Amino acid sequence: MQFSELLIPLSFFALVFGIYYLFISARNRERMALIDKGADASIFYSSKVTRVTPIWKVLLLNLSLLSMGIGIGIFIAGILSSILGVADEIAYPGTIFLMAGIGLFAGFTMTKNLER
Repeated sequence: MQFSELLIPLSFFALVFGIYYLFISARNRERMALIDKGADASIFYSSKVTRVTPIWKVLLLNLSLLSMGIGIGIFIAGILSSILGVADEIAYPGTIFLMAGIGLFAGFTMTKNLER
């Protein structure tokens, strides 16, 4: 019997469940250690969130720069394949990933500047 169709989804589910379980158990152990030492448990329930920039602006900025990077990557790959004769299998994925990474890096630096 072939179990490869079932093995991949089960492995993915086990991975996600394992990470979630480790996160919850580590958080619980940390909280219990602080309570044992006499620390106030209210530090875990902070109601005051000091976020300078709204999250939707950060997401919109990063998504727009990622989309522009992908578009520029496709454009540059077309130029590379038509003018310089680079193979399409190399030009398109390489420039798309390169320009998408540059776009995400620019979004990261711009987000850092927004929070200042």
